[in-house]
Amino acid sequence: MSTLLTAKNISKTFANLHTVVKQTNISIEKGKIYVIEGKSGSGKSTLLSILGGMESPTSGKVMFKGRSLYDSEEDNQAKIRGNSFGFVFQSFHLIPELTVKENIELPLQFITDKSRVWDVNDLTKKLEIKKLLHQKPAYLSGGEQQRVAIARALITNPEIIFADEPTGNLDHKTTSIIVDLLSDLSKERQNALVIVTHERNLINVPHTKYKMVDGQLKVVPSHV
Repeated sequence: MSTLLTAKNISKTFANLHTVVKQTNISIEKGKIYVIEGKSGSGKSTLLSILGGMESPTSGKVMFKGRSLYDSEEDNQAKIRGNSFGFVFQSFHLIPELTVKENIELPLQFITDKSRVWDVNDLTKKLEIKKLLHQKPAYLSGGEQQRVAIARALITNPEIIFADEPTGNLDHKTTSIIVDLLSDLSKERQNALVIVTHERNLINVPHTKYKMVDGQLKVVPSHV
């Protein structure tokens, strides 16, 4: 399997006082699923932001395809985030004035290579929201809004999908549906999937599981 992203000895300290992420190493490979479990405040979301190119580490390196992400020019970092990374958040961050279709297609404005992108009709059909394309977010349920947010993250066919508490605002049944959708689409397109969650045993397909405790990342044996 090919390694897409590697974090080497990264840490994050705020105001030279509070270390949120202690020295950490992790590698992300194509087509694999990674789950980082941890309580609120454990540092898992900060770690995800560092891996996703949104927040530089205090120490260490994040390597994307063998090159240091944060040592490259800001334009190049933005290009990687736009073309190669997709983000799904607990808060859906949909723009209320735009239709579902317009929300999903927003990331296409910021990418240079459109040859790999999903067809919006095909993607929304898989996510069972094609009939909602001309609706506004306010008229959708929480589960439907999260599917729109997932479609927006996937439309560019990113190499890595980062999901930060993607089911935190959903009920148990909808959570299972959303997780299965993310897993299935990751397998189909061979995207790497990195999920941060406070929920235990969220994924029931083969994956690498980590636990974040007080900023320390540890591998835990998976029973799947």
